[in-house]
Amino acid sequence: MSYDFSHFGSRVFNDRVMRDKLSKGTYLSLRRSIDEGHPLEPAVAEVVASAMKDWAVEQGATHFTHWFQPMTTFTAGKHDSFIAPTKEGLGILEFSGKELIVGEPDASSFPSGGLRNTFEARGYTSWDCTSPAFVREGTLYIPTAFYAYTGEALDTKTPLLRSNEAVNKQALRVLRAFGNTQATRVSPTVGAEQEYFLIDREKYEQRLDLKLCGRTLFGARPAKGQEMEDHYCGRIRLRVRQFMRDLDEALWELGVPCKTEHNEAAPAQHELAPVFEAVNVACDHNQLTMEVIREVAKKNGLACLLHEKPFQGVNGSGKHNNWSLSTNDGQNLLDPGKTPYENMQFLVFLSAVISAVDDYADLLRMSAANAGNDFRLGGHEAPPGIISIYLGEQLTDVLEHIAHGDVVDQTPSGILETGVATLPKLPRDGSDRNRTSPFAFTGNKFEFRMVGSSASVAISSYVLNTIVADALCKIADRLERCTDFDAEIQKIVQETVRDHGRIIFNGNNYTDEWVEEAARRGLPNLHNTVDAITAMIAPKNIAVMERHHVMSSAECHSRYEIMLENYCKILNIEAATMCEMSRRQILPAAIRFTGGLAESFSSLKAAGIENRSVRDLAQLLSDDISEADRLTGELERALERCAESADLLENARYHRDCIRRLMEKLREVADRMEKFVAASEWPIPTYADLLYRV
Repeated sequence: MSYDFSHFGSRVFNDRVMRDKLSKGTYLSLRRSIDEGHPLEPAVAEVVASAMKDWAVEQGATHFTHWFQPMTTFTAGKHDSFIAPTKEGLGILEFSGKELIVGEPDASSFPSGGLRNTFEARGYTSWDCTSPAFVREGTLYIPTAFYAYTGEALDTKTPLLRSNEAVNKQALRVLRAFGNTQATRVSPTVGAEQEYFLIDREKYEQRLDLKLCGRTLFGARPAKGQEMEDHYCGRIRLRVRQFMRDLDEALWELGVPCKTEHNEAAPAQHELAPVFEAVNVACDHNQLTMEVIREVAKKNGLACLLHEKPFQGVNGSGKHNNWSLSTNDGQNLLDPGKTPYENMQFLVFLSAVISAVDDYADLLRMSAANAGNDFRLGGHEAPPGIISIYLGEQLTDVLEHIAHGDVVDQTPSGILETGVATLPKLPRDGSDRNRTSPFAFTGNKFEFRMVGSSASVAISSYVLNTIVADALCKIADRLERCTDFDAEIQKIVQETVRDHGRIIFNGNNYTDEWVEEAARRGLPNLHNTVDAITAMIAPKNIAVMERHHVMSSAECHSRYEIMLENYCKILNIEAATMCEMSRRQILPAAIRFTGGLAESFSSLKAAGIENRSVRDLAQLLSDDISEADRLTGELERALERCAESADLLENARYHRDCIRRLMEKLREVADRMEKFVAASEWPIPTYADLLYRV
């Protein structure tokens, strides 16, 4: 079956549809709002709403929803029908400009970190016209921001939109200093690579931990993991290939430009990567991608796992946030061109990124923090909790030469010789790729590799936007008042290397030597989520958010509280699930099997056969049963004590240091029993079943 590529974006109220459905004046007015941020006039909103409704009905829509992104990592929206009754008892379809622009969900029913109380329920959703509406499953989805009655942000989109304005304002100031008057807008762009696992749906339904927690809480290491390195970019299994075809078609209809798909390093792990888009649209599309992946997987008899570490002993999943800055006149401001040593504008923007990441490394680390990511970061499959920048030797050399006032070697990077006559000679890139770096320059963008697979890329994106805007603001101040422009640029580069060069590291971030070296350089090493969360309310970090009107102090504190609460809630759910599986599945199975061994030993002994192996195995399992029972009881009592502390940070530390430690001990005993209990008696699918049965 061939796919009709004219269907790409067929479910999206995109520019092509707007041109077709709107008058020229209305279209241009809406485009000004989208491109330049002008408020949408009420009369224009009425016309747009009517056209959008008519188009959506043509697509089979009967309802509309304000689609927003509360601080839950999921999306939300209440669905209203277009139908309105008439006096004659008939039904007509209505959709007003007001319904398009503003909605009113219950703000107190979503995480607010103290910004809303139960008796202060009013919240608003406001149409974000910079991200296109789309039709899905008979409903018109309207991307919106979500904020409280007081105007405070209750979502991830609002700070992102504010940060877009901040970086646009400061980047334009720098461009004007360089004499660029053509560009009128600078927009961050993002390409969010999405990693995920696919397992058989039937096996998934038999695992309570996967259903409630998204990861396996028990599971012994299988005979084969990823040590053969044969899964990465290998042959895609037929069942997975069909899933990927269906996923492509579903996403393409929604205008999501997914392009690359392949097997990842771990068995049953895969990756999808889209074409770069404006950051706001890219974040919406990634949220949509996560939802569609789950649905398409289910339709194909599969289950999609987006947790950062679903399986112990094999690689976890991340979401690489590829970030850059582009102008509306076609420039990528992080593209060094063929001669980066001559491209001073590029070096100034590069200096801004370097200084921003060094000054706010803790804030950037916080943007990738969650309970699941703690299993992945620093595990020789993802960067450690130390922020550093990889530039590559050539670019680092250019910066250092400029910083020291030396003449830069302008020798081109050369030709890549393969030694095979029939293969073409290829131009060698200016730098290698460093897969161990958390923040790597990859030619014309930075790849932030720390972000977890289940997370919203909006958080890391608005942090990046804000801190780079702050660095550009300082540079613009200097360039606007300097008397010798070229000399000032050289000073900026020199001071960047001198004051922030410690953040540049081109080596292997996975080694213990780098951890020691980073400590000598004074770089923060935030090992876990609880430590990283505190960066959200550090005075300097609140100050930068307030300075650029991205978040207020109250909004920063709300995120801090929500992240701590989420951490505790996730570990509570996991620990409670573990106790239930231990009591109702694992212990009964182990007891039954051990009882059978005891009966066999007694029967053999009565027949005059003394089999010590049966006796020893029964004794080993009996000891493990006693230990698992003891640890389960200890974990249950520890959970009861969790509610005793009203201090959020203290409670989060208790979960990290006590609850998680007990969970690890219980898992160790249960996984040991799995290796000795007969496969027919073990109550849950094993790792071999989950990873190799698709």
